[in-house]
Amino acid sequence: MAFKLDGKPLAVDVAFVHNDIQYPANWLRLSTAQEKKDLGITEVDDPKTYDSRFYWGDGTAKELDDKKETVDGVEVTTLGVKSVLKAQEKVTAGTLLAKYDWYVVRKAEKSTAIPTAITTYRDAVRAACDTREKEIDACSDTAALVTLYGNTEQSDKTWKPNMTQYPEDPNS
Repeated sequence: MAFKLDGKPLAVDVAFVHNDIQYPANWLRLSTAQEKKDLGITEVDDPKTYDSRFYWGDGTAKELDDKKETVDGVEVTTLGVKSVLKAQEKVTAGTLLAKYDWYVVRKAEKSTAIPTAITTYRDAVRAACDTREKEIDACSDTAALVTLYGNTEQSDKTWKPNMTQYPEDPNS
């Protein structure tokens, strides 16, 4: 909850002055609702926040698809949310794969076999990344993307991610 005095915001845990009286930083926390009201302090809802992956600060949905424009005779592409999210998926998959790249190098240099658990894991990472990108592409609007990146409550009161998950690291 936020507070205002004379139309100006008051920060909790910050001292303030009103009518030449200095109030300590903890006054808002320790005062009663009536004491605040007597001073002219009103309670206001905290400003609404939005997930910056999908929305601008004012709650307007970001463009889902790439947008091409010509600016001063130069074609410029502004990436949409889907392209940004898919690029992040590629980075995540690359990071997961990089941990075991040395097996691939060792195989190339010394013909030493890559353990089955590692090849299975690496294949599963690539497959999960591909599936996640397709799930992103399948979203027709921002609400669908928000749902995809969320979780669904199960009957046993646990939460299950809506999106395909990356496989568990075989060495974790």
